[in-house]
Amino acid sequence: MAKKILIIEDEELLLNLLKNKLSELGYQVFTALDGLQGLEAIREVAPDLILLDIVMPKMGGFEVLEKKQEDDSIKNIPVIIISNSGQPVELEKAKKLGARDWLVKTEFDPVEVVEKVIKQIGDSNNN
Repeated sequence: MAKKILIIEDEELLLNLLKNKLSELGYQVFTALDGLQGLEAIREVAPDLILLDIVMPKMGGFEVLEKKQEDDSIKNIPVIIISNSGQPVELEKAKKLGARDWLVKTEFDPVEVVEKVIKQIGDSNNN
């Protein structure tokens, strides 16, 4: 069974690029356009990995991480942050809230995304 990835990102161009790339590799990809929708999707889908934007409408990425940490059923799902800034203070906060890795949008490279996904959960079908 294919591994499930949830992408929570409000920039549809980036969202679709990530979705297409990861789907091509055999992952089952789910998407949400804001943090509130994303949190609901985490609970419904129980993904193997979450790609999470920080600045989004309705609920930001840090708030999603905080709520995720409060819920034992989803708190151990690995998260890779997708952010416009690579500020150390922001990355430190994300790490404290359980994020495993991050990508900076301005330096975005689909190959790097794939490498980080595989590092966290393996390829689409293997454990």
